This record gives sequence, C-alpha cells and structure tokens, in this order.
Amino acid sequence: MIALDIETSGLDPERTSILSIGALDTDNPLDQFYGECQVWTGAEVTDEALAINGFTKEQATDPAKKSEAELIQEFITWVTKVSDTGLARDTTIVGQNSSFDRDFARSACRRARAKFPFGHRTIDTHSLVWLHMIQKGVTPPTKYGSSSLSLTAALEYCGLPEELKPHNALNGAYAHAEVFSRIAYNKKMLEIYSSFEIPWYA
Repeated sequence: MIALDIETSGLDPERTSILSIGALDTDNPLDQFYGECQVWTGAEVTDEALAINGFTKEQATDPAKKSEAELIQEFITWVTKVSDTGLARDTTIVGQNSSFDRDFARSACRRARAKFPFGHRTIDTHSLVWLHMIQKGVTPPTKYGSSSLSLTAALEYCGLPEELKPHNALNGAYAHAEVFSRIAYNKKMLEIYSSFEIPWYA
C-alpha cells in the first residue's frame, strides 16, 4: 500500500494546487518519494493552508520549482514502478483523511493529462483507529457531535509522539504508515519510531 500525504495551497482540489507529495510503500518502507512544486498558474493560495504546511507564498509560487504537472508525473512513475519482488505494487492509498489526498492527486492528474494511478477506494487511518478504540473499550473523542480523532490523537493512541517537525508531506506519510502498521498488524514499521512501544502490548 502507499502511505500518502499531500500538502496543498487550499482545500479545494479544483481551485488550489499541490505543494508537496510524500509517500512510502508500506511493503517496503525504505522505498520513499518526496517532491515539491510551485502552484499551477491561477491556483488559489490560502493563508490557512500555508499556516498548516509551513510554506510561504514565495515558496509556493517559486518559479525555480518544478510545475505541479512535472511533480505528479514523477510521482506516477514512482507509484507504478515494479517492486523489488518483481510484482506490481499494491497502490491502495492509506492515510489520515485519505480521500483528501486521493482527490488532489486525481485533480493534478487531470490538469497534467496524466493517467490517475490509483483506485477509488482508500484506507483511512481515522476509521481504523476509531474501530480499534471501540474494540478496546475506549471512547473516541468527539467535537460538535462528530468524531474529532485527529492525526495527533491517532498517534498518541498508538504510543507515538506528535508528527515530526517541520511539518512536511514525507513526515506525514511516516506518521500514516506507522499508525497503519500498528493498528492493522500490531507491528512497528519505521526505525524512527522503534523506541516507542505499542500501548496495548506494554
């Protein structure tokens, strides 16, 4: 599976742009991808998004960076390459709020006239952690009458520290992959998290 995190210039995949993509193959975690790009011409850049991902407007519009089309093409090449085992890799997307990343990748592919390499279905770590909490007798957090189980809360539940700083797409992919591995397989995945024990085994 592909643990994926995409940083963007806003929330609407049709009106805003990808800024960076981070990903790793959960079957081979050392096989990773990271890249940044400038926003496509005419894309909106919101202060709210930049406050989250840490990019400045100058960085988001830097003409020295590759275009969104170039970045998504590079990402597609990485996603669709044959794995070290000689088999096509499982390209199911896994992540927190994974439909967000899928939809931005799809819109970028459309703008670049590139074939979208993913299926429609994704695995959302929010749902996995929510179900695991219920099965363990833990009440998932809510706010305003709906789930507020954020990535930070999911990491804490899995015995992990807050997402690595600075916040970027590859660090996000690390967090998604480790949460996924601990919840789905009761196993640690990444060396950076190896000293943190799985709470329900401690």
